[in-house]
Amino acid sequence: MLTLVRPVLTRSVAVAGCLLLVGCSNPIGCYGPLPWPESPLYETPTNDPNWVALASKEEAIAAMAGHYAHYDIVAYEGETANGPLSAFIVSYGFTDLGIEDDELVAYDRFCHAEYIANQPFETIFSDAATQSIQPPGAIVDVYEENGAWKLWRPATPTLNGIDGDPNVPLSMDRNDPLIRDDDNDGKPGVTVVVRLFGLIEGEIYIARREIFQNDLTLYSDGSLWGNVIDDSEQLVIGASLSILDTPSNPPQRRDPGLNPIILVPVPADLDTCEELMANRDSLFPPEPEF
Repeated sequence: MLTLVRPVLTRSVAVAGCLLLVGCSNPIGCYGPLPWPESPLYETPTNDPNWVALASKEEAIAAMAGHYAHYDIVAYEGETANGPLSAFIVSYGFTDLGIEDDELVAYDRFCHAEYIANQPFETIFSDAATQSIQPPGAIVDVYEENGAWKLWRPATPTLNGIDGDPNVPLSMDRNDPLIRDDDNDGKPGVTVVVRLFGLIEGEIYIARREIFQNDLTLYSDGSLWGNVIDDSEQLVIGASLSILDTPSNPPQRRDPGLNPIILVPVPADLDTCEELMANRDSLFPPEPEF
């Protein structure tokens, strides 16, 4: 699951999820921010009226087990000198739901992330950085609610760009000796490339503690749709330009409709990031726009 900095990534990964954001101090001036799009971003599928309801938790677990293409969006919000800064982090990857000791276990693998903002900021979080986010497997809760079968993936805190215990708060020491180069670019933490107003380009180096939960519902076409809850933490380690070197840990905008997750069942042999992105348009709806 990827997320954000003020101007940059990761939930999120997430890619995710997980990205970032930056203040508008460009001396040439700023453009007015755009409002959030209408919520929800997407309408959920319509169930086949002939779909036979699952009778038990065991049947639901069996129906959910499988290999899925993963698409999620996390919305973040903050303030800048140019007004509200709203952003989406869009994460692509795979989720595998396997049955282990009669429990359903989720394994997430991230491939690619995009950053979409309401101001003229462009950020690039490399695929190497995105793919370095490796959450552990999570036993999910499968339950029935109002006639629908639901899946709850609990948080499994995961460190990115820093070593240590993922179950304690993220270090806020930019000189922490546990900071590591997870994207292998020779720079501390993971790197986010930032372009402001088409005029300024620089890099921000960050470490993150990815903390996301997913609330999903099973539909008759075999897909799972729901929303992401993100409580990730972020440390800005440094930047190539002083204008970018500011603390940033923007909060999620807590609107389920702006934080969707979609899991689409795919054949087991569709399992590389290159194949996933080549089939992106046939699997998922269009990315949101401001």
